[in-house]
Amino acid sequence: MTRHTHQTAPTQFVEANGVRFAYRRFGTPNGVPLVMNIHFTGTMDHWDPAVTDGLAQNREVILFNNAGISSSSGAVPESIEEMAANAAAFVEALGLKQVDVLGFSMGGLIAQQLAITKPQLVRKVILVGTGPRSGEGMVSLTPEAQEIFGASYAQPDDLWLRVHFAPSEASQAAGRGFVERFRQRTENRDPEANDKVAPAQLAALAKWGAPRENPYDYLDALRQPTLVVNGDNDVIIYSINSWILQQHIPNAQLIIYPDANHGSLYQYPERFVAHVDQFLSEADARNA
Repeated sequence: MTRHTHQTAPTQFVEANGVRFAYRRFGTPNGVPLVMNIHFTGTMDHWDPAVTDGLAQNREVILFNNAGISSSSGAVPESIEEMAANAAAFVEALGLKQVDVLGFSMGGLIAQQLAITKPQLVRKVILVGTGPRSGEGMVSLTPEAQEIFGASYAQPDDLWLRVHFAPSEASQAAGRGFVERFRQRTENRDPEANDKVAPAQLAALAKWGAPRENPYDYLDALRQPTLVVNGDNDVIIYSINSWILQQHIPNAQLIIYPDANHGSLYQYPERFVAHVDQFLSEADARNA
């Protein structure tokens, strides 16, 4: 039997909630699979193979496109709650009884909501470069993000050097390595998100980030063991939001990587994989 990798895993499809979800599964079927939720306008091909293949050494990894994204059918919902409901329907359509969930950036909002609404489905949670409802600077795109996404670039992938990486020479060098890796898959790549995706996702982000009374109280319902990870200077979702998550999720730990921006997991892929491996493999200290 062929053991697929990030580069070779075929795109498969499953129907749920009226949506034909595109997904890829690869790695070592061993215990609880890890379902990964990507960032704003991202597709399955925006993940770093160094991260996904690293994580797939000890478990099965499942990448997917939520409704209306790239090769999945349907429309992009304008709320995180609906996106999480779609994610739950996707996981259940695969016949999985329990999964670990990783969410990066906007995917981290979906992961939070999924863990709260489907506690029996989600065993552990990894939140990377993300934040809580009504988080600091989350009512709209940060000024830095608006400037980065609004700028012109000689090469389209240069955008990701500013979104995910810090300005330092070392961080930018790591960014160039990431761009090379995430372009290595040349066959059966996902189409880029169409022009309907960003407006719908921005509407969902605005609702999530809007001011509200006691905004962080909802996190008390996120009872799963949770690992929160970020760079020390995330300008897309400010790093302080990772601290807020750790302070309000009952069983959360926080790791901050140095000289790193939004894509800290891509700057330190080996370190990130090691931290996630340890977190997913250890018994919950509160229940041991």
